[in-house]
Amino acid sequence: MRKRVQRKMGQATLRNSPHILQHPPLTIWMTGLSGAGKSTLAYALEKRLLENGQACYVLDGDNVRHGLNRDLSFSPKDRSENIRRVSEVARMMNEAGLIVITAFISPYRKDRIMACRIIGEERFREIHISTSLEVCEQRDTKGLYKRARNMELLDFTGISAPYEAPEKPTLQLDTVVLDVDECLMRLLTTVK
Repeated sequence: MRKRVQRKMGQATLRNSPHILQHPPLTIWMTGLSGAGKSTLAYALEKRLLENGQACYVLDGDNVRHGLNRDLSFSPKDRSENIRRVSEVARMMNEAGLIVITAFISPYRKDRIMACRIIGEERFREIHISTSLEVCEQRDTKGLYKRARNMELLDFTGISAPYEAPEKPTLQLDTVVLDVDECLMRLLTTVK
């Protein structure tokens, strides 16, 4: 008779063998307005980490909203569910030993606090991309702010829905003051 092996959650993961990946699993949670530079920085950080031999993956609003969360709207309730699901995925990826880089507006403090609890405070790094609304509107390559101002988009963060900035982020970056390379240098200090 075969003996059944019971596995506790996370028991057989790479996190218990840090020598394999040579880095701790983390979630770098980038939050800020649409157009602030979250995705640009997330993919630049991913590229740099991969060049350094660090296993990582970017979860951002675009790649998650077209698959995992395509059934969700932008209502406050659905925004919270979006963040909950992403947090669970990030936690599982951390359990596998990966560095996860997220790029989500994640406008509500309570949702980011929930994300931190799900992922674990020791792995969670909250990064506020603090670029101003005025600059984000100037960068509006998709025309979203214009549509929101014309009332074509409801519940648009910064226009018809609130954005609650982090009170004590791990790092704050203003992409008007800092270029991508300067932001990357600062982001790399959080990956320890």
